[in-house]
Amino acid sequence: MENNQSVDEVNVSDGGYGVKESSRDQREALPGEPKCVICGRYGEYICDVTDDDICSLECKQTLLCRVANKGMRVTPVPPQRLPATDECYYVRESDNSSGYQDYSSDQNELVRRKLDINVKGDAVPAPILSFSSCNLPQRLLQNIEAAGYGMPTPVQMQAIPAALIGKSLLVSADTGSGKTASFLVPLISHCANFRLKHLSKLKKPLAMVLTPTRELCIQVEEQAKLLGKGLPFKTALVVGGDAMAGQIYRIQQGVELIVGTPGRLIDLLVKHDIELDDIMMFVLDEVDCMLQRGFRDQVMQIFRGLLQPQILMFSATISQEVEKMVSSLAKDIVFVSVGKANRPNKAVKQVPIWVDSKKKKQKLFEILMSKQHFMPPAVVYVSSRLGADLLSNAITVTTGIKSLSIHGEKPMKERREIMQSFLVGEVPVIVATGVLGRGVDLLGVRQVIIFDMPNSTKEYVHQIGRASRMGEDGTAIVFVNEENKNLFPELVEILKSSGSAVPRELINSRYTVGSFGKGYKKRKHGS
Repeated sequence: MENNQSVDEVNVSDGGYGVKESSRDQREALPGEPKCVICGRYGEYICDVTDDDICSLECKQTLLCRVANKGMRVTPVPPQRLPATDECYYVRESDNSSGYQDYSSDQNELVRRKLDINVKGDAVPAPILSFSSCNLPQRLLQNIEAAGYGMPTPVQMQAIPAALIGKSLLVSADTGSGKTASFLVPLISHCANFRLKHLSKLKKPLAMVLTPTRELCIQVEEQAKLLGKGLPFKTALVVGGDAMAGQIYRIQQGVELIVGTPGRLIDLLVKHDIELDDIMMFVLDEVDCMLQRGFRDQVMQIFRGLLQPQILMFSATISQEVEKMVSSLAKDIVFVSVGKANRPNKAVKQVPIWVDSKKKKQKLFEILMSKQHFMPPAVVYVSSRLGADLLSNAITVTTGIKSLSIHGEKPMKERREIMQSFLVGEVPVIVATGVLGRGVDLLGVRQVIIFDMPNSTKEYVHQIGRASRMGEDGTAIVFVNEENKNLFPELVEILKSSGSAVPRELINSRYTVGSFGKGYKKRKHGS
C-alpha cells in the first residue's frame, strides 16, 4: 500500500522514530486512506507479520495477540468503538426463553452495586451482561459487533433490557458512558421487528429522537444508520440549515426513524401532512435541556400529536424538577442512574485556574504554546458567537496554531466541514459555544479549556465531559474569576467531590464562604 511503512522497519527500542505508540496518538482516517484493522484510525503502517494496516505499536500488539489466539486475520472495524468494561462480569448466556440472564434478585443487586447502577420503578428487568442475551435481531448483533461494541457499558446493561420490554425510562449517566446506544439498540430492534411482522407499502415513521442541537442530531442519525445497516430500518434527518424539501421527500418515501431538532420538526409538521400516528417510541436526548423554556413548549406540542408512545429520556444532568415533569408525560416510568447524578465523569481531571478577565487570553496562549500543558486536539468553550470568532482568530495569529470557531450562526455545511477538519486532525483547536457542549462525541478529544464559565454548573458538567468518552482519561482546564460568583458554591462542591485542587481565591471568596458558612468549614476540616 502506498506511503505505508512496515512497523518492522522501525527501531522500536529506540523510541520508534516517530511511530505512534498508542492508537490515541493517531488521527482519524481521511476518505480513501487505509484504516487500522483494530481501531479504525489511519492505518499508517503495515504489520510485518500479517500485512494488515495498523495505526500504532499498541494496535500491532493487539493484532498479534488475536492472530495467536485465533490463527486468522482480523476483520477490520470502523472507528466507532467502545472498550469492554469489567470483563469479569461477561458470564454465560441464559438458556431461558426470554433471553435474559436468569439470576436471583440478590445476584442482580450485587451486579448493580458493583457497577453503581441505581434503579427505581416497578418490575425492572435484570441488567444484561452481553448484547447477545436479549433476543436482538441477528443482523443488529452483527452491526453492534462490527461497530466495535464489545460488552455493554453499565448504563446499557440496565437501560436496554428495560426499554426492550416497553418501559418508559428516565436515565442519568456520565457524559461519554454510552447513552446513545442505550436508546438506539432497543429502538432499532423494535422498528425492525415491527416491519418484518407488518409488511406494508405505506411506511409511516415508527420512532422519533429529539435533541437540542444540529450536531447532536447528525451524530445520532449516523450512529443509527450504522447500527441499522441491512435491516428494514431507514432514517430521516430533520434539522435547520438543510433544505426542507429533501427532508419531506425522504420521510414520504418511508422511514422508520426521524431524528431532529424541535423547531424544524414543528415547522415541517405545520406546513406538510406528515402522519405520526404510528410513532411507538419517542426519545428525548439531553432531556433536561429539552424541557427548559426554550424547548419545552415545542417538545410538548410534538408529544401531544403522538398516540401514547414509549418515552425514553436521557441526560448526564437531571434535576428534581425534570423528574416531576417527566412523571406527567408517562405512567410507570423506570428511573435509572449510573454513578453520582449531576457530577462530572470521574475520568476527567479538573484543573481550575483563577484568572482575571483581562488576562484570560494571555493565559490561554501560554497553555496552547506549552508542550507540557497543551494536548491537541482541544476544545475551547466561550460564551458568545462573536467571542468564538474573535478568539479563534486571535489564537491563529498569536500562536501560529490553526484554530476555527463553531457556533449556531454558521451555515450547516460550514459547521460540518469544520467538524470534519477537527476530527481528522487538520485543525488542532476549535473554539465553540454551547452548541458543542452536549452529547456530541468528539472522538480523540482529551482536553477541554473552559475560557468562559457557562451560566450553570449543569452546562459545566456537560462541557468538561467532552474531554472523556467511554471512560478514557481527559483534562479540563477551567478559568474562574469573580464574574462567576453565582456559581462558586456549587463549583466548589463539584471540585471537592472529585478531589480537584480548589484555587485559594475561590475558597476564600466571600461569595463562597458566605454561602456555606459553618457547614463549609466543617466539611473542609472534617469531623
